[in-house]
Amino acid sequence: MVASSDLLCALKQLLRDRAGNFGILTAISIPVLVAAGGMAVDITNMSLSHSELQEATDSAALAAATAIADGSATTTSAKDLANNFVLGQMSNYLPGDATTANALKSGTLTTVTSSSNSSGGTSYTVTVDASYGMPVNSMSRLLGMTSMTISSSSSSTSGTAVQKTALSMEIALDKSGSMLLNTNVIDKTKTSCTQYYTNGNRLYQYPNPISPCYIKKIDALKTAVGNLLDQLDAADPQSQYVRTAAIAWSSQVDSFSNLDWGTKTTRTNVVSGLNAEGGTESNVPMKKAYNSVTATAEATAQSNNGNKTFQKYIVLMTDGENNDASSDQKTLNTCKTAKDAGVQIYTVAFMAPTRGQTLLAACASSPSNYFDAQQMSDLVAAFKTIGAQAAKQMTLLTK
Repeated sequence: MVASSDLLCALKQLLRDRAGNFGILTAISIPVLVAAGGMAVDITNMSLSHSELQEATDSAALAAATAIADGSATTTSAKDLANNFVLGQMSNYLPGDATTANALKSGTLTTVTSSSNSSGGTSYTVTVDASYGMPVNSMSRLLGMTSMTISSSSSSTSGTAVQKTALSMEIALDKSGSMLLNTNVIDKTKTSCTQYYTNGNRLYQYPNPISPCYIKKIDALKTAVGNLLDQLDAADPQSQYVRTAAIAWSSQVDSFSNLDWGTKTTRTNVVSGLNAEGGTESNVPMKKAYNSVTATAEATAQSNNGNKTFQKYIVLMTDGENNDASSDQKTLNTCKTAKDAGVQIYTVAFMAPTRGQTLLAACASSPSNYFDAQQMSDLVAAFKTIGAQAAKQMTLLTK
């Protein structure tokens, strides 16, 4: 039998003996130290992999946003572009690792949103989110881990801005009697109607209504001018940059509107009331149009609205030739003065005789500014082109 005092002494002696305790502690701590070392290695790898993935998503978002802005990609195709960009870039860091590459493919998502910006253009925001599971080493697995999640998110915004250049446009429209003649387009709204014909320089009316009816040149002109004005309204919906006016002329100036913001006054005061009558004299309306767009008062009106510079336009249209041949040279003199002053001149000859065509071709600022319209569709297309070119020069898109 061992006495209790002897047992207590033996226990005290064991506690004082450090050799056995060190061995036990060492055996316990080795796996912990190995796992900690494995974690340190994986954390280092995770930091490096995250930097690689972040670089890939940054580049992918920028590439997709740029492609949308320059028109080489749609919002749909830009998503595929960004996703493939991430996979392609990361393939440099994940060679031969099909499992991780597939995980990255399923974990990559690109979204594209668009919004109108303050300049009147469109901004595109591309967001690229990517993630995958990075396998850990065998030492880290001692702690029960199998992988570490690597993720990154990047956004890039690009798009168009709109710079507006103001314009003032005078539209001089021939409403002489020959504008009562038919176009080549049947008017299906009427069964019979009064129709006209020419004999030399004179216009005559048939004594009785005739069928079928055709759209008259004056009505075709209203449609064509309306299209031009529609395009200017579309480019400047708030009427902040566009000022227009019109002159209806024959052997004299029959009606006109003063330059005003937008197109409402032009439509109401002149275009809607166009009616064909009278002779042909182009110099007076051309001179009036030139004086109007170059007047100091016009520059002041534009400046007061914040437009320090503006483009000046004159559109001259006729379907005939001047009754007084001397008016041709007078008109050309005014055209030259206007062009020298920086005015852009567009001219439209609508089923006009040779002399009228020659005059308008010489008056235009360039060959591309002259239109020879031989039928209604040509007339409509001519005014539509003028409107499109003016609107394009007024609205400059920048990336």
